[in-house]
Amino acid sequence: MSNITIYHNPRCSKSRQTLAILEEHNIQPEVVLYLENTPSKQKLHELLQQLGKSPRDILRKSEDAYQEKGLADMSLSDDDLLEAMLAEPKLIERPIVVRGNNAVLGRPPENVLELIK
Repeated sequence: MSNITIYHNPRCSKSRQTLAILEEHNIQPEVVLYLENTPSKQKLHELLQQLGKSPRDILRKSEDAYQEKGLADMSLSDDDLLEAMLAEPKLIERPIVVRGNNAVLGRPPENVLELIK
């Protein structure tokens, strides 16, 4: 079992590139297909803390659901945004790579190198 976890969408090129960088460094991470196994609200809170980001920071603004749900509304609370991500996990920016208490977004994929130094 690896001490690195990647929240991965195999259809996303950045997610695939991030996974490839890990594998090039002989790291076989635990792969969580988050569209199929959506993290719990508590887990999302934990990931946000590890990333040092707010829910708005990891929303995929290019997704149709972002517009459909009116998520650009700045009056929405963090809890509202988390609920939207739980209902539509494709709204969660990807990939998220975690090692211990630290996490990075694989955008760009080279960000993962910060975790494996």
